[in-house]
Amino acid sequence: MKSIAPRALAVTVVALCLFSLIPVTEAQRKTTKRLTVCANPKAACPSAATFEPHDLQFRVPKNAVIWETELFYAVILKSMNASDDNCELFIPESERTAAQDLFPDKKVFSSRCVEPGTLYYTNTRPNTRLMAVYAGSTLAEANRTLAAVKATGKFSAASIRRMRAGFNGT
Repeated sequence: MKSIAPRALAVTVVALCLFSLIPVTEAQRKTTKRLTVCANPKAACPSAATFEPHDLQFRVPKNAVIWETELFYAVILKSMNASDDNCELFIPESERTAAQDLFPDKKVFSSRCVEPGTLYYTNTRPNTRLMAVYAGSTLAEANRTLAAVKATGKFSAASIRRMRAGFNGT
């Protein structure tokens, strides 16, 4: 006669394993809180992070390490190639401020090398530096912004891109 002890032990082990997975499954179902972009450069943006003038600001909580914003649309005004290790090559701040003057209620931002303590932008190549204007959270807003950009006659190659801004505080 076979003992049922090994079978009971196996069932118990399987049950324990399954129960140990429940918290992981629940944790995976929780949505990650994304940070809110501060799109208007004239408005205050309370944040634990310190931003450079060329950064797209967003609300970073205290003790943040690595965070990303909600998805948003940007209109890329200009881009250039730069090697990952050449942090001295970027779109000049004078060009960004001239573009900011054209869109006073929408932040014009530009990217730099990604280093700890700096911002990064998703959906971009690491060896590309860009200058863009915040275009909203919907495609309709982005299309209106693109039309406004094209109407200036200064950025004929402008295009829409969906992205997130991120903060690497490590």
